[in-house]
Amino acid sequence: MQVTETRSDGLRREFSVVVPASELDSKLLARLSAMKDQVNIKGFRPGKVPVSHLRRIFGRSTMAEIVQNTLGEIARDTLTSRGEKAALPPDFRLPEDEEASNKILDGAADLAYTMTYEVLPKIEPADFKSISIERPLAEVTDAEVDTQLRQLAETTRAFAPKSGAAAEGDRLSIAYVGKIDGVEFPGGSDDNASVTIGDGRFIAGFSEQLVGTSAGDARTITVTFPADYAVANLAGKEATFDVSVKEVASADAAVVDDELAKRFGLESLDALRKSVREQIQSQFTTASRQKLKRALLDRLDEMHKEVNLPPALVDQEFDSIWQQVVRELQSSGKTFESEGTTEDAAKAEYRQIAERRVRLGLVMSEVGERNNIQVTEEEIQRAMSAQMRQFPGQEKAVLDYYRRTPEALGGLRAPIFEQKVTDFILELAKVSDKPVSREELMRDEDDRTV
Repeated sequence: MQVTETRSDGLRREFSVVVPASELDSKLLARLSAMKDQVNIKGFRPGKVPVSHLRRIFGRSTMAEIVQNTLGEIARDTLTSRGEKAALPPDFRLPEDEEASNKILDGAADLAYTMTYEVLPKIEPADFKSISIERPLAEVTDAEVDTQLRQLAETTRAFAPKSGAAAEGDRLSIAYVGKIDGVEFPGGSDDNASVTIGDGRFIAGFSEQLVGTSAGDARTITVTFPADYAVANLAGKEATFDVSVKEVASADAAVVDDELAKRFGLESLDALRKSVREQIQSQFTTASRQKLKRALLDRLDEMHKEVNLPPALVDQEFDSIWQQVVRELQSSGKTFESEGTTEDAAKAEYRQIAERRVRLGLVMSEVGERNNIQVTEEEIQRAMSAQMRQFPGQEKAVLDYYRRTPEALGGLRAPIFEQKVTDFILELAKVSDKPVSREELMRDEDDRTV
């Protein structure tokens, strides 16, 4: 066997490989000899089938397996001997000529091919002790708790039918048929809908035009779909709705008291207030951790810009992101132009995101390997149990899925590993607390994480 490096360009490696036919033939004879005691062929006693006969029957298929195994073995041995790690599985360029391929399978020609791969770059992690970042913290105020309690009281009010005309805040049971230019459109009808006047759940102006109606009334209302409506063929269009009012119901007063607490299984308003405060604090804590992590990843990205990224790895990440972007646009009926951009500009933006994710992934992996950061089996089991709880009654199916799908288990492991590496780096970095408002803490940002 002869492996000759023919190209070393940046992270790309290329080799010319020749495996003599005699070497392949030796492997074939060894495999066929081992098969003698495992096959039953009519006319021959067990273990007495001549190797020459086995070769006529199984020679080509067995040689195909040997060739496939040889490709993998040579790739692994080459990487190990050179102390390299491939970014993606190596690519093998074998003879495409059918006659040449047949000669290899018949043992009449050497196996000659080209092997290429991209290596993972050598990464020297930055000095994490030099990192200074701020952790945003927001205080849970009494006003915040009071606002949440009032919202709970509003959403849990009891409704009772009334005989008078509908007014702001009343809930109506209705049937409606929507039309555009006098023609009904898909999804525009409902025989048993519920609408609360003024809650903003329907198209702007829909519920407000029902003020003054009573049970048994019929009314035709006109509204205009928003220009950015999710269903593209309805966006910006005027529509009429023939509405039949079945019932009008008014709600009792929204009162924050012990009775409200009992609706949530708590004994007093103080207990409900404490529970609400804890829930808000949990939301703030989660948001704070996310903002701190994002700030750290931003710094890591800046500190490792010189890392030479494997193009194939970036392409793979970009393709994954781009496919998701295209799917979301198609499902929403939107276009790049309606989003205020172009396809080329969007591709450039998402390629930068792909490069960031690959860069950070390589850095996090290197830090984890250098510091022996491991994801334990217990941590994997906890993550799997959390997934199973999301599908009550289907726990066994979820468990079986993870057992037979290694990549799915990898999907459970990755975020755990990432968080453990993040925590390790944060222990070394200088983290200071920064008081912020609730609005600043909870403000959404673009997803630029790993």
